[in-house]
Amino acid sequence: MKAYPTDAIRNLAVIGHGDAGKTQLLSSLLYIAGATPRWGHVDDGTTITDYDEDSIARRITLNTALAHLESRDTKVNFIDTPGYVAFVAHARPALRVADCALVVVDGVNGVEVQTEKTWAYANEFMVPRFMVVTKLDKERADFGHALDTARGTFSRAIVPFTLPIGKERDFRGIVDVVHMKAYEFDEQGRARPCEIPVDGRDVINTEREKLIEVVAESDDALLEKYFDQGTLEDADLLPNISRAIASSRLCPVFAVSGTTLVGLQALLDGIIDYAPAPNAHEAERGRVTADGDGAGQELLRRYESSEPFSAYVFRTIADPFAGRINVMKVISGHVRPDAVVLNPTRSMQEKLAALHSMQGKLLEKMDEANAGDIVACVKLRETQTGDTLCDKAAPIVYDPVEYPEAAIAFAIEPKSRQDEEKISVALHKILEEDQALHFTRDAQTKEFLLSGSGQLHVETVVEKLKKRYSVEVALHPPKVPYKETITQRAEVQGRHKKQTGGRGQFGDCKVVFEPLPRGEGFKFEDKIFGGSVPQQFRPAIEKGIIEAAQGGAIAGYPLVDFKAVLIDGSYHTVDSDEHSFRAAGRKAFRAAIEKVKPTLLEPIMHVEVVAPQEASGDIMGDLNSRRGRVQGMEMSGKNQVIKAQVPMSEMLNYQSTLNSITAARGTYHMEFSHYDPVPGQIAQKVVEQARAEGRIRGEEEE
Repeated sequence: MKAYPTDAIRNLAVIGHGDAGKTQLLSSLLYIAGATPRWGHVDDGTTITDYDEDSIARRITLNTALAHLESRDTKVNFIDTPGYVAFVAHARPALRVADCALVVVDGVNGVEVQTEKTWAYANEFMVPRFMVVTKLDKERADFGHALDTARGTFSRAIVPFTLPIGKERDFRGIVDVVHMKAYEFDEQGRARPCEIPVDGRDVINTEREKLIEVVAESDDALLEKYFDQGTLEDADLLPNISRAIASSRLCPVFAVSGTTLVGLQALLDGIIDYAPAPNAHEAERGRVTADGDGAGQELLRRYESSEPFSAYVFRTIADPFAGRINVMKVISGHVRPDAVVLNPTRSMQEKLAALHSMQGKLLEKMDEANAGDIVACVKLRETQTGDTLCDKAAPIVYDPVEYPEAAIAFAIEPKSRQDEEKISVALHKILEEDQALHFTRDAQTKEFLLSGSGQLHVETVVEKLKKRYSVEVALHPPKVPYKETITQRAEVQGRHKKQTGGRGQFGDCKVVFEPLPRGEGFKFEDKIFGGSVPQQFRPAIEKGIIEAAQGGAIAGYPLVDFKAVLIDGSYHTVDSDEHSFRAAGRKAFRAAIEKVKPTLLEPIMHVEVVAPQEASGDIMGDLNSRRGRVQGMEMSGKNQVIKAQVPMSEMLNYQSTLNSITAARGTYHMEFSHYDPVPGQIAQKVVEQARAEGRIRGEEEE
């Protein structure tokens, strides 16, 4: 594939609600442009971008995929993104590198929940937008309704560039509002001119007047001319449409059907004519220092091939045949195959080898890539998603995209020893692909935890482990890391004496146990005066107490927030040793348990819920039913932010409940706050569960 200059490149992220028709739309655009010989369909799994078997089986997009077409001496790169709630966060890195967003709206349902969420992502990255109302050939499709929901939800600057001719099954053509022309389309998506319908002429004139008004408002000189003349001539209007779109003052809307190809040629022409090229934006902001570690002053790079080379890696694909594929946007300069570049994020050099343009899962070799283009490299040694690659002589680091915190965690357990040996490598490859996943080991419960955006997100990982890497695992809810503590002071004696015929064992200590404030952990204090216990044996007493405290007092969970004060003891000149005094420390701990009234502690999480205001009452009621304490509320745009403290044990299934209350429009994150005592009735259930699991141990033989 030839290299395209920066101003002949268009990069669009295709975003919107799940099942709005994004993947089908993209497949049909590629077909009418001649980029693919076959017209792919979602129903039979033949689309270009939904190529992995999980996406085909579920008929939903699970991760971002890339495709491109060439038309009118322009290269258009598309990034197809997921729209379902568990995967929608993958739209963020796509919007980070896109120069325009293609917002797909279902012509039957109008603007839906995830459309709002991805629109907010586009706001975050200040990306201009096109809107496409698709599925207009379906029963109950209504372009006017979809347009009204978009304007009511987002902005009055949403203006149709094409209006539909015909409705539902009779949808056969469009009116080009910009040029005031009409077209009908054949079965191959080819347009032929026709008369503008008499019916609806008022709507056409109204929308064109709205277009003129919005474009005029994007420039002070145009606005003055508009006030003087009451309108704008085409000579003033057409050249300024692109500028209004690039500044996000105008969002054009196109009426199409991805399954009958009606309106797609007009959409493609609109993308080439009006979508901003990469160099229509401001320079990218990075950081640089003298040694290139990226921790210092700000540096700007323009989308120009004359600048030093730099690129941002926004996607990593673990291909079972090609290996690791890193996908990047060239931000400045240009690059050729076999270039040796710097990865300042990891302080190492990489050789790029061949460059490719991606068409779904297919790789097409490129001789060169200029600023603004999107390219893929195979088998880089260390480079990962979020890294920067650049010229060694001009280092720069671009900030990586931050993913939302994982919403749900499951304990993951290999089904066999063979699976246990393979799971680490397999999960590492999956985590390279999906930055929204987290894999950790809980130090207390010893469980491996797999966290993701939702239950479906984690389940798809389990399926991928089995199908792609032949690793079978079981999922179950994670264990809550309870702890225990004491509530009263007690003075006890720990005495260990054993005679076995030869040299015996003897250790004796007196210890005072006292509760400490929450979060203080464990403290040991030596208050022995004199030599009742030799100095070299005293640390062994502390070790014995710590060992015993790890096994807990009532439910087998670690005991924390207490102090042990060593006040006295005795020893034998022959029989005493370190082992004996460790045993004495353990016995002192067990003796104290009978007197200090131990209690169970549970982790309390700080929870922040963001949801539509109308759902706030139901959310607070649900949090209260989970033993939560609401701390406060505040507005954030159109949403309500509810802050609360809730026990972790009550939050394990919260995502599904929140989706139900808010129709999947709500999000939340939580972080550890502190430990609190568990109420009596619930504590008894935890103890019974611990007994059933065999966590509670009897006294071991010394």
